[in-house]
Amino acid sequence: MNLFQRFKYTIEADLHQAFDKKEQKNPIAMLNQYIREAEKQTEQTGTLLARQGQLKEKLEQELKQNAELLTKREAQLKLATTSGEQDLIDFATDEVAAYTARNNTLQGSIEASTREYFELERKFETMKHKIKDMKVRQLQLMGKENVTRAHHQMDGMLAKNNKTNFEDLEAYIDKLAYQIDKDHEVTTFEARLAQLEKKAAEENAPLLIENK
Repeated sequence: MNLFQRFKYTIEADLHQAFDKKEQKNPIAMLNQYIREAEKQTEQTGTLLARQGQLKEKLEQELKQNAELLTKREAQLKLATTSGEQDLIDFATDEVAAYTARNNTLQGSIEASTREYFELERKFETMKHKIKDMKVRQLQLMGKENVTRAHHQMDGMLAKNNKTNFEDLEAYIDKLAYQIDKDHEVTTFEARLAQLEKKAAEENAPLLIENK
């Protein structure tokens, strides 16, 4: 199975179906693993794409060199034909035929290599987009998981059977407030009584002096 056949699932599969199986207890962990594998395969494809580009450049260099030699041999064939020397004519003719055939072969190879390069490049870009889509899906799942955890914790706190729920806290605060008000009231009463005692003492002081 070649690289693109192995990655066919990445291109065509529906992620919703991939993570809807009952045996997959942790879809985020599975998605993380899947993304790592996809990134690895995409990196390998990028290497193959770069290699294909290098091979295409080498073919183009060979074609350029061959075209220069063909032009040279065609000029030599004209000179040989003018000279009338048959052995030179035969040699130059064979050389022109060989370079012409090679020129045609190289041109065909370059055209095929160019098509293959663009096909690889298209698939490479598709793979990169698919990884981006999977990462977006990853963020969506992480957001859902975070919201679920938050709701679970808040529901637990708000539950009546939770010892630290808001109702208990409110009752405790009300109790504290009542105790503070009560203490304040007692303190106020004591202050008023003390004031009365002071006033009575001041009023009785002259009477005590007169009796003496």
